[in-house]
Amino acid sequence: MEDHAPQAVRVERRPVSEEESRRANGPDWDRYADEYQATHGTFLGDVGFVWGPEGLTEAAAGVLGNVAGKDVLEVGSGAGQCSRWIRSRGGRAVGLDLSLRQLQHSRRLDEATGVRVPAVAGTATALPFSDDSFDVVFSSFGALQFVADLREAVHEAARVLRPGGRFAFSITHPTRWMFPDDPGVPGLTATQSYWDRTPYVEIDDETGVVSYVEHHRTLGDWVHLLAAAGFVLKELREPEWPEGHDRVWGGWSPLRGRLTPGTAIFAADLGGS
Repeated sequence: MEDHAPQAVRVERRPVSEEESRRANGPDWDRYADEYQATHGTFLGDVGFVWGPEGLTEAAAGVLGNVAGKDVLEVGSGAGQCSRWIRSRGGRAVGLDLSLRQLQHSRRLDEATGVRVPAVAGTATALPFSDDSFDVVFSSFGALQFVADLREAVHEAARVLRPGGRFAFSITHPTRWMFPDDPGVPGLTATQSYWDRTPYVEIDDETGVVSYVEHHRTLGDWVHLLAAAGFVLKELREPEWPEGHDRVWGGWSPLRGRLTPGTAIFAADLGGS
């Protein structure tokens, strides 16, 4: 869910390894974290759980179920807003993020709210937790679009979950890949293939270093990856754009939101329990 700060970049479409993706996206979020929290913090809430730019909250959606007394891991936790909401509801939430600057913002909000979220630096493809540690693993636009080795990330979620545990995540709706990332009229015309999975890559013009990477999978890809890791898909939500919601966030807007989905929310249980 990134509309990161403008910089002098050139765009390429080419394969990118997991290591290269991580090297690019961690520093990118470090650079962008302050602006992101300043721009979107009020919308997200210091102790709030929003699944996407449409504003659907976990309080309204109930995707995770009753979290009271449960061990919960948030992958791509940012400033910990979602985990803080879970802790306020009696869950034992822990955060993980690749960006050290985002984790600093999490500490800031811990102090400001008095609701503290234990959080660690790490990546979705190598979770620093033991097997069977959590009842719920989730990611609210947090990490999965920026992971090259998504198979490993999904298997890692399965590894740290207890039998019957829930894995839930929101991502940019895969059909958005066909359209320019523009909140206006140009964003309504499909310009590339939905089945083209070649990553989107930004390269810093001054240094020649890859500065941002985003990966695309189709809806079918996601279903296959979940099934291969032992998950049973329980729900796929495509939130509609609410009447009167006039917020523009990157490529999300009322204009586009009235016509086409911008967010997909998956909920799957390990072993189907």
